[in-house]
Amino acid sequence: MSLIVQKYGGTSVANSERIKNVAARVAKYRKRGDEVVVVVSAMSGVTDSLIKLAKDIMPLPSEREMDMLLATGEQTTIALTAIALQALGVDAVSLTGAQAGIVTDGVHTKAKIQNITPKQVHALLKEGKVVIVAGFQGQTPDGNITTLGRGGSDLTAIALAAALKADLCQIYTDVDGVYTTDPRIVPGAKKLDEISYDEMLELASLGAKVMQSRSVEFAKKFGVVFEVRSSLNENPGTLVKEETHHMESVVIRGVSLDRNQAKITLAAVPDKPGVAARIFRALGDAAINVDMIVQSASHGAGSPATDISFTLDKPDLLKAKKVLDSIKPETGYREAIAEEKIAKVSIVGVGMRSHSGIAAKMFETLAQADINIDMISTSEIKISVIISLEKGEAAVKALHEAFLETNK
Repeated sequence: MSLIVQKYGGTSVANSERIKNVAARVAKYRKRGDEVVVVVSAMSGVTDSLIKLAKDIMPLPSEREMDMLLATGEQTTIALTAIALQALGVDAVSLTGAQAGIVTDGVHTKAKIQNITPKQVHALLKEGKVVIVAGFQGQTPDGNITTLGRGGSDLTAIALAAALKADLCQIYTDVDGVYTTDPRIVPGAKKLDEISYDEMLELASLGAKVMQSRSVEFAKKFGVVFEVRSSLNENPGTLVKEETHHMESVVIRGVSLDRNQAKITLAAVPDKPGVAARIFRALGDAAINVDMIVQSASHGAGSPATDISFTLDKPDLLKAKKVLDSIKPETGYREAIAEEKIAKVSIVGVGMRSHSGIAAKMFETLAQADINIDMISTSEIKISVIISLEKGEAAVKALHEAFLETNK
């Protein structure tokens, strides 16, 4: 008998038929004697619909009330999944994140898990029940409902697997596993049998929609080996685990495209100590994550000044502009220029550490495809560039052909 944590994403529970399919799959594991904890997301499209409803009323709603609203999406799904299992004769019970013992900090819409005390989950498992837990949510020590950010159901599942010392963690989605790139862009993309935590982390943070990056960080920290697989078939998935020596023989593991990026350029920022620190401290205090940063000196007449450009998640753009407006008088920049029609394209692979010439090949490939590079960021195992949004898919196709297709 094994203790298994399974997570099902929004597309896997998109309607009553798919919820019944999930219940049937869970029932098979329970029938063979396994203890099963199931984490579910909101039904596909529900979270976006709730966000739209709120923004129809107020463009920048209270983050506390948004958490209260969005948490209802997962609570609908847990109840329906429990009902579907009960209809099959399987004893099942649903729990909110708070009931499952998930305690978070107080940062609304992007809360971090502080600890998990899954006493109730253990007690229900001992009674022979399948436990259905709402993903994406938790509760602060003083009782406020919080959400973990988009894709937070992955984090719920990985964190529960760690806390429960589960034998197996499975992340079910609408794809068969992790691919070398998005198969909707490149039909010839290949499924990977295994991938390292670091590679998966880079792909997740760079816009690959299979996993949420914080969940991969958590898995690496606590050594939770997990499998990404499809809820729509029985095909084996992709195992995410510690890096092994043979993984380094593959130079590039995947190509990712992130369309969810925006760029802000602060023009004519006074070039003196402390100004950049004040700008990014204000953004950090507002829980806005900044990705790439480029600073370039202005050479016009007058006092020394510089232009600072940085990227961030597109949903944070309005909030960031509001923060920057509030500190404009004290920082003295001339204007903030926002741009939404950009994309981030990246290549990832642990083998890059020991292979030279990768950056040159990437830039040459993009140049041959007539794609201009706006910003560049690198790490040991990834190179990312910011380009025009309309060129995003063309860039992915060109890079996949150059690095990952046969005889290249």
